[in-house]
Amino acid sequence: MEILRESETMPLSSEMEKRHGRKMYNRVINLTENALQVLEKRYLKKDESGRPLETPYDMFLRVAQNIARADLIYDSSADIKDIEERFFSMMARLEFMPNSPTLMNAGRELQQLSACFVIPIEDSMAGIFDAVKQTAIIHQSGGGTGFSFSRLRPKDDVVTSTMGKASGPVSFMTVFDAATETIKQGGTRRGANMGILRVDHPEIMDFIVCKEKSTRLNNFNISVGITEEFMKAVEEDSEYSLINPRNGRETGKLKASDVFNKIVEMAWLNGEPGIVFLDRINGDNPTPHLGEIESTNPCGEQPLLPYESCNLGSINLSVMTNDSGVDWQRLGRTVSDSVHFLDNVIDMNRYPLSKIEEMTKGNRKIGLGVMGWADMLIKLGIPYNSDEAVGKAEEVMSFIHERAIESSQELAGKRGVFPNYKGSIWDARGIRVRNATTTTIAPTGTISIISGASSGIEPLFALSFVRKGILDGEQLVEVNPILEEVARSRGFYSKELISKVAEEGSIKYIDGVPDEMRRAFVTAHDVTPEWHIKMQAAFQRHTDNAVSKTVNFHNDATKEDVSEVYKLAYRLGCKGVTVYRDGSREVQVLNKIESGDEGINDAQTSGVDNGVEGHDHIKRSKFEYRTPRPRGEVTFGATRKMKTGCGNLYVSINEDEEGRIFELFTQIGKAGGCVASQCEAIGRLASLSLRSGIQPEEVIKQLRGISCHIPVFTGNGKKNLSCSDAVARALDWYVNYKSQMPQANAKDDVSTYTNVKTSDIRTSTGVNFRGACPDCGGMIEHVEGCVTCRACGYTECG
Repeated sequence: MEILRESETMPLSSEMEKRHGRKMYNRVINLTENALQVLEKRYLKKDESGRPLETPYDMFLRVAQNIARADLIYDSSADIKDIEERFFSMMARLEFMPNSPTLMNAGRELQQLSACFVIPIEDSMAGIFDAVKQTAIIHQSGGGTGFSFSRLRPKDDVVTSTMGKASGPVSFMTVFDAATETIKQGGTRRGANMGILRVDHPEIMDFIVCKEKSTRLNNFNISVGITEEFMKAVEEDSEYSLINPRNGRETGKLKASDVFNKIVEMAWLNGEPGIVFLDRINGDNPTPHLGEIESTNPCGEQPLLPYESCNLGSINLSVMTNDSGVDWQRLGRTVSDSVHFLDNVIDMNRYPLSKIEEMTKGNRKIGLGVMGWADMLIKLGIPYNSDEAVGKAEEVMSFIHERAIESSQELAGKRGVFPNYKGSIWDARGIRVRNATTTTIAPTGTISIISGASSGIEPLFALSFVRKGILDGEQLVEVNPILEEVARSRGFYSKELISKVAEEGSIKYIDGVPDEMRRAFVTAHDVTPEWHIKMQAAFQRHTDNAVSKTVNFHNDATKEDVSEVYKLAYRLGCKGVTVYRDGSREVQVLNKIESGDEGINDAQTSGVDNGVEGHDHIKRSKFEYRTPRPRGEVTFGATRKMKTGCGNLYVSINEDEEGRIFELFTQIGKAGGCVASQCEAIGRLASLSLRSGIQPEEVIKQLRGISCHIPVFTGNGKKNLSCSDAVARALDWYVNYKSQMPQANAKDDVSTYTNVKTSDIRTSTGVNFRGACPDCGGMIEHVEGCVTCRACGYTECG
């Protein structure tokens, strides 16, 4: 694949040149090298050896030609060349991108263009396994699926046909999870599922904790379906009823605050479950005469009826500005063309199931959203965490929503209203539209990378990231291009500035940066959770469907903080909430023993003294196993930078409240993949040993002297043989010189004294460690209700 630099223009393909001459030559915007890498890996047509058979230009042309052909269904004399050009231009200019299946499959053999589906699960063995089969077919075609398990009778309920006992929703979720894991979707898109259970289902407490162990249901996002009755009971601190879906009878009551607090506790622990306000979603159901909405797609932004699918696309707000502010004319044109494009997708789609085709064409739902919101705010000079930004969000999204409805009305005048229009809310209003819904704020993980834009409506995650070179795999640091552009235009650009940003990921504490720039270039963790919710609510007020967004918390956030955000989201009119507390999925609970574990006899806690006061232990067979001491709220220590052959290794060593070395964490500067994971493993195992009462000298003895093929001289005759050896040397330094720590200033290393709160793994680079991408080793972002790597495009959301 040809690599394009910023100064070059993408060459015309022979097909486009033949059809349009040089007319469109200057309409193509160059792609970043990161975008090219993602396209080559995940989107472009390839031969059997994996070599790309098309350029990005050819891909945009393939998609534009295919989607434009739908116009011939309604007008045999339509100017297809003009429609192709409009569709091609807005993609090539990076003004609009359809969802990934459309980019991947339009004009190819598969021709499955939808990202999200909802499959019903009936309360029978046949119904359950019909749904499993349908799910496998959808995943094989590249789609993600949402389910409500609320119709299934609870665990141990009677099965009248056999007089046996029911397995319950959580048990059957594992069947769907296993099927997803098996399919793997041909290696282009991971299987992704949403599992929802109503809060009034008798098995709700088991559902809330079903992902407490990180080894379970890894192909599912889960959300609790919240009702108005439940939220009222939470506010009144009263009980609410549990209803058996088999017969509609009450099976008992629970105190609403207890259930709500358990949801909050689990979300604080690892980010799940999220919550979905079902009654609020059904209040906006455009076709209530067809049934009740029970579930959403995998990221929660697209509520759908059983067997519906939806076609999504996003406008890039990053390019919708000019010297006067928002470029309303360009934005309006793009909205109109995007609605036209997405309506065409419905007709060009090859549906995996006939029931899905019937429902989708009956309602013709589309979901037009946005990306690059943080970029737009920066270009307008508006801080993300401000009332001005919230007001601008209302202004921009209301414009998009109104123009989208107008465009749908125009299409209805030419093509007719959607078939299920009679009895819909649009019929009641007397407004003739082509599409039952037009707007959705969806995750934009990989398409925002292609477009060179920030994700969805999220603030910037960081101002720099590391990626691998396309040809040689070298680790390359890239700084936000808008920051670089502004720094040059404002006269504070320097190589030292870029280097500092690469090290710290932020400009918050960098000297020489104007204050207004510090306010404008905020990152996700500079934005308090309340502002995340205010922004989500502003977009929700002008969106037909829902909004995919993550509320980011610092690691030391409390459960009460999460609780307040959930309640604020409810008060401000959001349709759902997803939270992520920094580091919560990387830190495991080490001192929990499950009574059902095989081989554990008489699990107990005692104060046996083995060098550590109050140290818990359990008995397994004839041997004693120790449970590490729990962490306190605050630990004190130091971070030491160690040179290794894989890059700078930062080793953070902490003490407990009595001054005993208690744990250590590692962060490898620019390395990723196996290097990062192995360094993390060393740190975890060393911490486990230290917290179990093993002397630091014993840990040093085990790690010291291990060598790899790239030893590094650090000066003064010293040499680090490997990352393991470097950890041992850092720990040895701490043991021998900790009393002098505030004065330590080794010439060949840098040491910083730190105050470390519970599990807040911060290195001296200032970057929050969030886990490594399994594909490239880059940094994972928890944004848009999803997990994404901006270095290579990996995502866990299908």
